Amino acid sequence: MTDKKTLLLAQLLITLMMATTMSGIMSLIAMGPSLMWLSAWPKQFLIAFPIAFVLSLIASRLAFGIAHRLRPRNNP
Repeated sequence: MTDKKTLLLAQLLITLMMATTMSGIMSLIAMGPSLMWLSAWPKQFLIAFPIAFVLSLIASRLAFGIAHRLRPRNNP
């Protein structure tokens, strides 16, 4: 099993990647490709990242709990 520091670092990196791509994609869809979109994207990321990180802490516990319940116990 992976240690807690590595899991937290991975969660931080995953959140960073997801917040970057999702804030970029969603603001691109809403605003279209433009200089205004390009200048708005970093602001959207700064808002999205802390929210996504906190939610990922909650969601990962839930997801791991569900995954452990769904996984057959006789498999290694």
